[in-house]
Amino acid sequence: MPSTKPDFGFLVADAARLIRRDFDLRARDTGLSRAQWSVLARLARHEGLKQTELADLLDLQPMSLTRHIDRLEALGCVERRADANDRRAHRLFLTDAAGPLMEQLQILGQQTRSQAMHGIPDEHQQLLCQVLDQIRDNLAGYGQATQEILS
Repeated sequence: MPSTKPDFGFLVADAARLIRRDFDLRARDTGLSRAQWSVLARLARHEGLKQTELADLLDLQPMSLTRHIDRLEALGCVERRADANDRRAHRLFLTDAAGPLMEQLQILGQQTRSQAMHGIPDEHQQLLCQVLDQIRDNLAGYGQATQEILS
């Protein structure tokens, strides 16, 4: 007999998909893709990363990231600076022109978060974030550790 218990993995995946969809609808008039928004958001938290490091954080192939960076650079939002220690590498920085876009991103993100958390008491929201943070920590190194064992 099949379990009537909700499957955790499917619930998390469905919630994530719906959050992305909500944000995409709110951001559709900005002219930027979700991937470009993701690049900007990560750079805001981690300015000065090498492209390869940012690709790893975003779980993107470096060539895919290069296209997004090229477009954001053409819009004047991102700049590549030569790495002082590795002349083959570039580090990525937001420009002043990215400021208004980042403000818009924060507003749209807050609207999506408010919609997602509607009707959920603050203490439950905090607990949910703590639990998801722990799950992320539990799994973050798991794939790497498994690869090392299998090698």
